Amino acid sequence: MIAKNNKQAILVCSGDLRPAANLNCWPMQQKMEEMLEAAFQKLNWTIKRAHGYNAEKGHGFIDYQHEGIKVFRDIDKDAPLIVAESVWQYSHHVLAGLIAHRGPILVVANWDGTYPGLVGAMNLTGSLTKAEVEYSFLWSRDFTDKFFMDKLQEWTEKGRITHDYSHVKPFDGKNLTNEDQDIAEKLAHNILEDRIVMGVFDEGCMGMFNAIVPDALIHKLGIFKERLSQSTLYAKMLTISDSDAEHVLDWMLAKGMSFDWGQDGATELTREQTIEQCKMYIAALRLADEFGCDTIGIQYQQGLKDLVPASDLVEGLLNNTDRPPVYNESGVELYPGKALPHFNEVDECAGIDGYLTYHLWNALGLDGDNTLHDLRYGEDYIVNGVNEFVWVFLISGAAPASHFIDGYQGADSLRQPAMFFKKGGGTLRGISRPGKIVWSRIYIENNELFCDIGTGKVVELPKEETERRWNLTDRQWPIMHGVLDGVNRDQMMAKHKANHIQVVYVDGDFEVERAARIKAAAIEAMGIKVNFCGIN
Repeated sequence: MIAKNNKQAILVCSGDLRPAANLNCWPMQQKMEEMLEAAFQKLNWTIKRAHGYNAEKGHGFIDYQHEGIKVFRDIDKDAPLIVAESVWQYSHHVLAGLIAHRGPILVVANWDGTYPGLVGAMNLTGSLTKAEVEYSFLWSRDFTDKFFMDKLQEWTEKGRITHDYSHVKPFDGKNLTNEDQDIAEKLAHNILEDRIVMGVFDEGCMGMFNAIVPDALIHKLGIFKERLSQSTLYAKMLTISDSDAEHVLDWMLAKGMSFDWGQDGATELTREQTIEQCKMYIAALRLADEFGCDTIGIQYQQGLKDLVPASDLVEGLLNNTDRPPVYNESGVELYPGKALPHFNEVDECAGIDGYLTYHLWNALGLDGDNTLHDLRYGEDYIVNGVNEFVWVFLISGAAPASHFIDGYQGADSLRQPAMFFKKGGGTLRGISRPGKIVWSRIYIENNELFCDIGTGKVVELPKEETERRWNLTDRQWPIMHGVLDGVNRDQMMAKHKANHIQVVYVDGDFEVERAARIKAAAIEAMGIKVNFCGIN
């Protein structure tokens, strides 16, 4: 038993389930823990690791749920506890232990784009919020800055951290015209009365507990899950002809999209991998039609990744209104002239948001194509003479080409990193075009659904800066340079209860705040509590 000691914190770190990812990312975790230990020493505290380096595996991460349960059996439940994250992590590896822990919990992330440590930490904090576990959260580039040290001292002295939530206020419905209110309420009413089918190709992707909406909550919205298996998707892919897949590929090529094809399938994207992805695209639409799905989410990461190339190209195509036509076996076009909203990584909170946003924006005469992104990274940058904090919003799948500069002509497909995706497959990559956006996130707190909403803009950075940011993160993935209105970096990190953020453009002369208010009214009319973030 690791007992509680005065001025000592116990450290655990949750990792990936994929061995190659843990092996590659372990040096970054070691570096982070060294800096974190130095920060605690400045406050006359020590850190004790609850689990050691595994020489056989080549890393010191908790990489299975049962391993996490065993580690927590030996930790004093009243001891101060740190969860240190510099990589993507599967929250369920440590969730069982954290739910039972009584002492103060501090989740710490390194501010670095190299691996998705920020993303992993925010998934964990969103999962802890859903699980009703009290915790504190901190982030830092080198663990020496004043913000970090002041907050760390607060945690060592009080067992909790207070963050600035002054940018958040409950949505009150003011400044909405009767016409806008009617549009919002009509959509919410239609969803509740007509009932919506959400196709879920296996739940719980990558340990994302925060992304699973309990049936009792989602049913109240008029949304019902059709639980589908990824094995069904794979079986359907086997029925798709090469010629049908070639038609999908030819459509993309005719639109001007490019593919970074090579010959070595182990490390390069091959044409054969792309053809398989086209088969998955057709199979997904045919299954969605068969089961009457209005929106779908493919887990992919576990199981399917060992059988076929990545689902990312498929997801981006599905979220674009202008996409390759697909027909059923009788020759009838499926979902003609429409997107089939897809929620990446089976994030059901994003699925609710994505479906509602697509149809609400269409009702407003706007382009409803929308996507989620990871809150991956961000830095200050001078934009038009003004210093802005520019986020790196990045996601491997789901981003539609309509979001990119030059659309499909500005899009390409690069092979997913081999350490995560041994079967390969390409993304739908591009640079998001400048414009106004509404951002949002639906999440679960105190067994209720909430939604945070704000406004912002996408800025265009010089090519070399975009390339630098891509190289700091994952250059294979589509990127959005996001600036949020009235919400600074630390406020966003402290309040956002998820690893994902939903974004949609507000084009033309339509006022972005008006769009945000209509969306807030629609979500509230569905029975979800809404907070405005950064909006007066």
